[in-house]
Amino acid sequence: MPQNGIEHHEPSGSRANRPAVRPSRRLVRRAGVLATVALCALSIVAVIRPASAADNPYQRGPDPTAESVRASRGTFATTQVTVPAGNGFGGGVIYHPTDTSQGTFGAVAIVPGYTATWAAEGAWMGHWLASFGFVVIGVDTINRNDWDTARGTQLLAALDYLTQQSPVRNRVDASRAAVMGHSMGGGGAMSAALRRPSLKAAVGLAPFSPSQNLTNTRVPTMLIAGQNDGTTTPASISTLYNGIPASTESAYLEFAGAGHGFPTSNNPLMMRVVIPWLKIFVDNDTRYSQFLCPLTDRTGITQYRSTCPLTPPGAPTSPPTTTAPPTPTTSPSVTPSTSPSATPTTPAPDGACRATYRTTNSWPGGYQAEVTVTAGNSPINGWTVRWTLGSGQSISQVWNGTLTTSGSAVTVRNVSYNGSLQPGTSTTFGFIGGGTPSTPVLACVSP
Repeated sequence: MPQNGIEHHEPSGSRANRPAVRPSRRLVRRAGVLATVALCALSIVAVIRPASAADNPYQRGPDPTAESVRASRGTFATTQVTVPAGNGFGGGVIYHPTDTSQGTFGAVAIVPGYTATWAAEGAWMGHWLASFGFVVIGVDTINRNDWDTARGTQLLAALDYLTQQSPVRNRVDASRAAVMGHSMGGGGAMSAALRRPSLKAAVGLAPFSPSQNLTNTRVPTMLIAGQNDGTTTPASISTLYNGIPASTESAYLEFAGAGHGFPTSNNPLMMRVVIPWLKIFVDNDTRYSQFLCPLTDRTGITQYRSTCPLTPPGAPTSPPTTTAPPTPTTSPSVTPSTSPSATPTTPAPDGACRATYRTTNSWPGGYQAEVTVTAGNSPINGWTVRWTLGSGQSISQVWNGTLTTSGSAVTVRNVSYNGSLQPGTSTTFGFIGGGTPSTPVLACVSP
C-alpha cells in the first residue's frame, strides 16, 4: 500500500514478505571489522598508486601501452621549422608538437653520420619523435667530413640555438635535453655527453667514437649495434659500452641481421627502444620503464644489457610536494632536475639586480651550478655578476653568459639575447665547475 505518496515495489522474497529479524551483536561487530579492513585496503591502494601527471610535471601524453610504443606516431600533432646554416652548425629542421596546453617539452638534437645529410638519413624520425612529446632538431654539419668531436660541438650548438634563439625556444624546457647520432654522429653524441654532463640522455646508433671512450660519462647512455655491421662492429660498440661507469645508467642492444645503415630509414624496432629511453630520462617518465625493464619485446634483438631498473636521476620515489616549473623566462638555461638547493644572495647595493645561486648537480671533483639574475624595480639593459672562487675551484664552461676570470675572481656578463629585463623578471646562466661546490657571495650590477 502506498505510504506518504510513495509506492514501494519489493522483489519477491523481500523483507516485506518476511518477519523482521534483529541482527545479532556478533554480526554488527563483524560488519564493523569488514568496513575497517575495506577502508585500510583503499588507503593502501591510494598510497601505492602509479605516478601520475600531478606527481611528475614533465609527464606528457597518455599512459603508454605496448601498442602505442610500437606505433609510428604518438598522440601529438606536429609541425616543422627549417633552420638556416649558422649559429655554430650547418642548419637543419626543428620538429615540435603543436599543442600549447601542456607547457614545455624536452629537447632532442640528432646528427647524421659521416658525409650524410639530415634529409637523406634522419628526417624520417623527426615527426615520429616529436609526436611523442619532444622538440627535435635534426642537424646538418658545417662540413660533411666533420669527425666525431666536431659533430659533438655542433650538437651542443644546435641545442643552444634551439633553447635560446629559435622561434620555438619558449616551447622547450632547456633543462631536459638529449643528444643522438648515427655512426660518426653517434660518436658526436658521446662527445657532447662527455662535455655537457647536464644532458639527460644520449643515444649512439652504430656509433663510431674514435676520439673518446666513455669511462667518464655521467649521462644515461643507450648504444645500439647491428649484428651484421662491418663498419662499427658489435664487438667495438660492446667495448665502448663496457667502459661506461657502473654508476651511470646505460643499455646496450644488438639488432638481429642489421647492418651499419639501420638508422637511416624507417625503423620501428629502433624507435620501440629509443622512445622509452628518452621518455624515462628526458621526461622522468617511469611509466615507460616497463618496456625496457625487463625488455618485454625481444623481437629482432639478439643481445640486451642494461642497468635496470633504469631510474632517472632525481626521480621522486614518492609523490613530490613541488609544483610544475614556471614558464621559461628570457633565456632558459641547461640545468638538471636533481634536488637543487637554492641560496638567495643579498641584492646589489644599487638595487638594479640581484643574483641567486644554486648547485644543481655534483660529482667527485666537479659540479654544475645555476645563477638566476632578477631585475630590481626598474628595467635593466645588461647585467654583470661577480664572485670569488673558493680554494681548488675552477670554471670550465659557461652557457647563457660571457665568462672572464682573473685569478680567483669571476665575472659573467649577459649575452646578446638575455641582457634586457623588465622589473622583477629573471634570466639564468649556468656553468660547470671543478673542485667542491660551495655557496659564493654574488654581486650583481647593471650594466
